[in-house]
Formats: sequence, C-alpha cells, structure tokens
Amino acid sequence: MNKVTVLGSINVDTIFRVEHLPLQGETISTRIKSSAGGGKGANQAIAAARSGAHTVFIGKVGNDENGKAMIDVLQKDGIDTSHVTISNQLSTGEACILLDNNGQNSIIVYAGSNHDITDDDIDRAQFEIASSDFLVTQFETPERVAVKAFQYAKKNNVITILNPAPAKIHINPALLKLTDLIIPNETESEMITGIKITDEGSMKRSAEKLINQGVKAVIITLGASGSYFYGPIEQGLIKAVTVHAIDTTAAGDTFIGALSSQLNKDFSNLIDSIVFASKASSLTVQKLGAIPSIPTLAAIQRT
Repeated sequence: MNKVTVLGSINVDTIFRVEHLPLQGETISTRIKSSAGGGKGANQAIAAARSGAHTVFIGKVGNDENGKAMIDVLQKDGIDTSHVTISNQLSTGEACILLDNNGQNSIIVYAGSNHDITDDDIDRAQFEIASSDFLVTQFETPERVAVKAFQYAKKNNVITILNPAPAKIHINPALLKLTDLIIPNETESEMITGIKITDEGSMKRSAEKLINQGVKAVIITLGASGSYFYGPIEQGLIKAVTVHAIDTTAAGDTFIGALSSQLNKDFSNLIDSIVFASKASSLTVQKLGAIPSIPTLAAIQRT
C-alpha cells in the first residue's frame, strides 16, 4: 500500500446546473443548485484514499462550519487530518461551479484559508512527508510552501507529483527541479511550455520541454482523448475509457489521486497505473459533484 501525502486545497463547492455556459455579458438563470465538498487537494486525497492508499492531508480550513464539515468529509474516508490546521484570519475556501448539459464546467474559486498555509505548517508535517512514498500538490495553495515541502520530500527519497493547476505561465524553476512527475492537462501544458497540443508530436515536444526544465516524467491529460505519457523508459498515448460524461468536475483530480495510489516509486508500472487512473476518472465523470463522484477501489476494479 502506498503512503500518499497531499498538500493542497479544501473547498466547499456550490454547483449551478445551466443549459449552456454564459457568454460574455450574458445573464442566465438556473433552478438546480447543489453543494458538495471539493478543492483540488481534497479531491486528490480522497481519490488516493478510495483507491487504497494510506493518505495524509496537509491543508488549512477556516474557523467556521464549512471547515468543520470538510474535516469530517476527509476523515470519513480514513484520511489523516492531523495536519489540517485552522486559520483564524480567513474562511474556508469556496468554489462556484457552472455545469452545462454536456458536462462541461466553468469554475470560480475563492482561496480563503488555502492561502494561509505557512512554512511552519510544512515544518510540523515534515515527518509525515519524509515517511511517504508520494507527495502531491497543486497551485491552489502557495507555491512557496510547495517548494519547501518538495525539498523535504527529495531529502527523503519521496516521489513528488505536481499538478500545475490552476494554470500558470511562470512556475518557480526550483519547484520544477524538485518535481519527479508533472501532470498538466493540455491547456496547462500549453500555458507552461508555449506549445499548443494538436497531435502526438506536439505532446512529445511539450513533454520534452518540461523534462529539460528538470522534471523526471510527464503525463499530459487530454480529457476524452486519454493521456500522453513521457516516462524514463518509454513514451506514448493511452486512450480514455469511452463513457457519457455528466460532470467533468474532479476528473483530473481523480486521475492523479488514483495514479498515486498504484504507482511504483521507480515508475516501473507507469502504464498500468495510467490505465487504472483512467478507469477511475471515467467513473467520476458519470456522476454529479466532486467528492461524491470519486469511485472506490472496488468500483474501479470492476470497470
């Protein structure tokens, strides 16, 4: 069983179902509203835990009811929340999600307490980081603390996984040099490398540019088209499982969490882990919401 530590965001999502995503200046209405737990970090941690990993979370919530509720959500999946701390300055993060009839979404995120994670929080979690197989993070928490956490990881032979989302044009070069595996989607990959993803050749060039910046391996997720991987041993394209998508929220997060639960530290089973993660992601998009849609190990194995 892999031990996976996730440094990341915790949000409460409010989801509005709409016929289509609004155009610039357009006002639309909806009669369907729901709420669920979310945040890229929380999604990835729950995906790892439900896929069989021993999972630890490093994050921060506000001193409010949403924060208490989200800690409960994480604990129900057996996640160690001893390093989820309370901010007395900022409220728990929130996200507003517009979801159209084709399962596509637009998301507005209020970071809140997710941006209140400090170097001291990372220092207090250094034992958990050092004793992990994998450390996963994203960009919904400060990049500064990601660098510090990855430094602890690399000193202790922990494999680091970076999900560069939300997309950023400039990533701290030090963070990339500390990254073993980077997992952007095609939009994020283009923003980082400047190379538009149009075919397998452009995927390879984009991956090589990331490798040249210090990362060891790359997976570019392509939604319904699958994923492209550039590993230490081989490269290639893996097709996605064909399903009817109802809600794509948390699909990428599920992929990353599920992958981290199965991957060997030497990447020797990279292809099998990607196939497993693709199956998990295909189940997520067939249900509404982020955390409620993330599948269990048993469900993935039946796919």
